[in-house]
This record gives sequence, structure tokens and C-alpha cells, in this order.
Amino acid sequence: MNNIDSLASPTLNPARPLRVAVIGGGPSGLMAAEALASAGPAISVQVYDAMPSVGRKFLLAGKGGLNLTHSEPAEIFLKRYGEHSLPLQALMAAFGPAELRAWAEALGVETFVGSSGLVFPKDMKAAPLLRAWLHRLRASGVRFSMRHRWLGWAEDGALKFSTPAGEVLAEADAVVLALGGGSWKRLGSDGAWVSLLQERGVAVAPLQPSNCGFDVAARPALDAAGHGETRRDFFRELVGQAPQPQSGWSEHFASRFAGQPFKSVAIRFTDSQGRSFSRKGEFVATATGVEGSLVYAASSLLRDEIAAQGSATVLLDLLPDKTPEQVLVEVRHPRGSRSLSSHLKSRLNLDGIKAGMLYELLGKEAMADPVRLAAGIKALPLRLVAVRPIDEAISSAGGVRFEGLDANLRITVPADLRPPVFCAGEMLDWEAPTGGYLLTACFATGRAAGQGVLRHFGQALLTGA
Repeated sequence: MNNIDSLASPTLNPARPLRVAVIGGGPSGLMAAEALASAGPAISVQVYDAMPSVGRKFLLAGKGGLNLTHSEPAEIFLKRYGEHSLPLQALMAAFGPAELRAWAEALGVETFVGSSGLVFPKDMKAAPLLRAWLHRLRASGVRFSMRHRWLGWAEDGALKFSTPAGEVLAEADAVVLALGGGSWKRLGSDGAWVSLLQERGVAVAPLQPSNCGFDVAARPALDAAGHGETRRDFFRELVGQAPQPQSGWSEHFASRFAGQPFKSVAIRFTDSQGRSFSRKGEFVATATGVEGSLVYAASSLLRDEIAAQGSATVLLDLLPDKTPEQVLVEVRHPRGSRSLSSHLKSRLNLDGIKAGMLYELLGKEAMADPVRLAAGIKALPLRLVAVRPIDEAISSAGGVRFEGLDANLRITVPADLRPPVFCAGEMLDWEAPTGGYLLTACFATGRAAGQGVLRHFGQALLTGA
């Protein structure tokens, strides 16, 4: 060790401000810092982050328009968090969508509700909000230490950081960890904290991809004699060739449609435990499978089903605004000398990637059978066999289990963590779909952790006395 940062000793000293280290400069860490700084001179806040600047993932989230939160009723909003809604309920009641919008407007950032209920800043951008926020934090006395990557604890309980100048130690009276999940490593969320906490006996649910893409099952190819994939692979092995891939689109489909969207479609899915998902929306074909908002909304169910059963089959409705009867009538309509592709485009406006998907998954025999073709248009089985890597995911599931935290979000198991450690944001064990739910929970848990530090050390800090 070649340096020691000037923070407080773990023993509380009434003659000086309580000093708190906030590790992580995303929305949850910054919100914790703001809550702490509200105590005024009674507390000193230092934010550490591994990156050269704070809020990098937040800025990326705002690239296509910053979706801050959602305007739907509270009871529906909470259900988006699934089995994790209960531990988040009190935190959201204290700081939910309405409070988040009011907070943004206090920073001079007006918000509006879009046609789908999503809430955005009026200029759609994240950077102006972040700039105004950082200005207010600095004005309130919050200090920032960039390029400080947390390495855990020294033997005496001091915090260890890796910096460009070498390894440094820092002592604090309390620590707020807001280190993010395991996705988007290049922006700082690499999940490296998991082993550091597990080594201290903290219970952490494994990090998994959430709001993620999936690889589709490879369609079994048939040779000229009609032999299936198993025999084909056998002969490939005999001549030293690699077997056919077990996942991904055909080369024909991938070369034409990878990167293109499926618009105005719906998917239905029921897992092996009877849990169901059904929604209309959009998603995108990738080189090996699917991703996008509609897929992300079902991703937790799909991921868990693949883990339990090896695959998950969704039913894709290519024309959700038409009934099965209407589709069958149009498919059966005499097409004369027109090709099937022209017929589908003329009668049902099915072409491009939707028609390509039918040919990819149904095969020639089913495409030639009006009944099977109509059924496929309304319920096309799409088998997903693999989850894309966590670093490609929008967010992650898993994290520090709520059972090991108290109402202040302080780690209580093990009970001997000194200084006390509080947790916030995506490193907690919850997940949510895109649509403003992720950011809202990050803000709410960050605020709760900051206030939790103040409550832990007494009413005098809450009042700034």
C-alpha cells in the first residue's frame, strides 16, 4: 500500500462529521450521496467510481431517449417486479414514479408521459439531467474520486482501491455499495464485487442475464434422401467435418434478416410451472436468435425455463389483430397463378421478415397446407435454447439477498461487518423489465440506503443537528 485516503476512522467521533464512502457512481450511488448530503455539515460524503466519470450506463440509457419511469398505477407498477415486489414496496411508496418526476423537475428537467405511458424528459436526453444533478451534489459538499476500483477490505477494515497511482486505503464510518449488476462491463458493471462479499459471508444470489436476448434452436436440415440431422452429423463426423450448429438461424435467414425488426406481433408463453406471458409488441432478429423489448419483457420466464428444461418454446402471432378464422379465409382464397409469397403479401400484407420466418420454421410441406400455414401465422412455435451472455444483457438478475439486509438496507448477515455496509441499486436481488422500472428502483433503493445510514447513526443526522 502506498497511500491512505483521508476518511474517518471506523469509531464514531462526535467532534467531526460522520464520513461515508459511497462506492459506485450510477443513479443509485448518486441518489444515496444526495440523501446523505441532506444532513448538511453533520456528514461528509465521498463517492468512488472505477470509471473516469460517473453515470456512464445512465447516459447510455438515454441515448435513444431517457425513459425515467412509467406512469401506470402503483399496484400495476409494483407487479412488474414479480416475486421481488414485496421488499421493494415500502421503498417505492417513499420514492416512486411521481416522486422521481418531481425530483427531476426540481433539477430543472421537465418530464412528459408518452403515448405508451412511458415517462421521458422533455428533451429526451440524460446528459442535461446528469449535469444539473452533479452540480447540485458538488454544491452540497459531495466529493468524487474517479478511477478508484474497489478491491475489498484490508485486515483492519479499511477500504482498498486500485487507482492509476497504485493501491490506496480509505477508512470510513459507513459504506454504501452501489456497484451495479453484471451487465455492460465496459461501463463499469462487471459483478466483481460478488466474490468480495461472498468471502465475507454475505449471501448473494447468482447474477444472471435479465432483459436479454436468446439463441433459437437450429432447424434440423434434411439431405436429399430426407435423412435427418442425427444421420447427417454422423457422416460429417466420419469425414472429420464439424457438426451442424445446435442453435441459430439458417444462413439464408440470417443473411437476409439479422438486425431487422418484427413489428406488430405478439408472443405467448407458458412455462413448465404454469406461469404465463402474453403481450403484443416488437422485437428484433439477431444473427443467432431474438432480442428487443417484447422478448425482454418475457426474459425472466424464458431464462428460468431454459435453465430448468433446456429450452423454451414461445408461440409467435404474426398477425395479432386478425382472428384465426380471418387468417384461414385469406390463406385459402384462390391465388391463381400467383406465387405463395405474392398471395400472402396481397391477402394478409405478410412479407419481408414475417414471411421469411414462416419459411424458416414451417418448411415447404406446412407452407403448402393452408390449414397448417394459417395456424403457423397465428401461433408459430419458436424454440429458444440459450440465453445470450450477461455482458450483452440490458440488466442482470440476482445480487445481495434481501434476507440478509435490515430495513435500512444494511447488511446484517454476517453481523460483524465493520464499518456498517449498506447496499443499493442493481446489486440487490431484484429484476424488472425495461420501461422505466429499472431506473425507478435504482433511484428508490439508493435514496433508501442513504437515508438508512442516517437512521442507523441517529436522529441528529436526519435533522442535520
